Amino acid sequence: METFSSIECFVRSAEVGSFAEAARRLSLTPAAVGKSVAKLEARLGVRLFQRSTRSLTLTEAGHLFLGEVSASLHTIQNAVANLASAEGRPAGTLKVSMGTVFGRLYIVPMLGEFLRRFPAINPDWHFDNRQVDLIGQGFDAAIGGGFELPQGVVARKLTPAHRVLVASADYLDAHESIGEPDDLKHHDGILIRSPQTGRVRSWQLTSRTQQHSPLTLKARMTMSDSEAACATATQGLGIALVSMPFAIGYLEAGILRRVLPDWYVDDGNISIYYAEHKLLPGKTRAFVDFVIEQFAEQGLGQRFSAV
Repeated sequence: METFSSIECFVRSAEVGSFAEAARRLSLTPAAVGKSVAKLEARLGVRLFQRSTRSLTLTEAGHLFLGEVSASLHTIQNAVANLASAEGRPAGTLKVSMGTVFGRLYIVPMLGEFLRRFPAINPDWHFDNRQVDLIGQGFDAAIGGGFELPQGVVARKLTPAHRVLVASADYLDAHESIGEPDDLKHHDGILIRSPQTGRVRSWQLTSRTQQHSPLTLKARMTMSDSEAACATATQGLGIALVSMPFAIGYLEAGILRRVLPDWYVDDGNISIYYAEHKLLPGKTRAFVDFVIEQFAEQGLGQRFSAV
C-alpha cells in the first residue's frame, strides 16, 4: 500500500510539475509528497525527477515510468471509486468546467433532473470561458468549443458551433441594405475577442450552398462575450457576430434579426470533454450520458444550427 501511495504522489507531481501543488490535491504536505517520491526512487534505484528551487522536471527514467504506471493508476482509482459508490450508484464530487453564460443558460437548468437521478453526486461546477487543463487541474469533464484536444482527452459532440450576424431592426432600417457579404464593409461591427488569445479572429462566412466569403465588417467595437455583444446590438450600435446559443433567445423574441440569414460562420463543435480511461468513473459516465441525452431530447443541436 505504501508503494501505491508513492506512485500516486509521483504521478500527481509529474502531472502538475510541483510537489506543492500535488500535495494540495492529495491533501498532504509538500514534505510528505517529496519524501514519498524519494522512497519510490530509492526502491526503484533511479532518479525520477530533476529538482531545483524553481522547477521539477522528469528525467528520462521518470518519463518511461510515468508512461508505464499512469493509466494503470487511474484505472485502479476509478475501480475503487466505482465500488465505493453509494449502493452501486454513481457518487462523489463531480468537477466540471463550462462557459459562464452557456453553462448558466443551458447546463444549469438540467441540474435538478440530474440530481434527482443521481442524488449521491455532488456537483462542483466551474464557470470559465477559457480552456482548462482537464487532467492537470483534476476536472472530471468540461463543456465548450474550439478547444485543442490534448493527449488522453476525448470529446463527444453536443452541437455545431455556428456564429451568426445579428442586428436590431432600428439599425437595419437606418443603414444601407445588405444583400451580400461584400456589403458588410460599409457597416459597424461588434466583434468577438477570443478569451484564449485576446485577439479578434479573421472570420470566414459560409453559405448554405457552401460558398465562402471573408467577413468584412468594420471593427467598431470588440467584446469578449457573445451575450454582451447581443445586448449591445439591441441598442442599434452595429452588427454583431455571435454564437448561435446566445443569439437564439433574441432572435426568437424578435429583439434581433439575422443579417444575411443564408450565411454563417462554422466554428467547429461544442463538445463535452473527459479523460480517456478504460474504466471511466461512474459519476463522469453518468454526467456525460445525461448531458448528451438532454441535448438530444431538447433538440438543442437543431436549435443551435444556423443552417
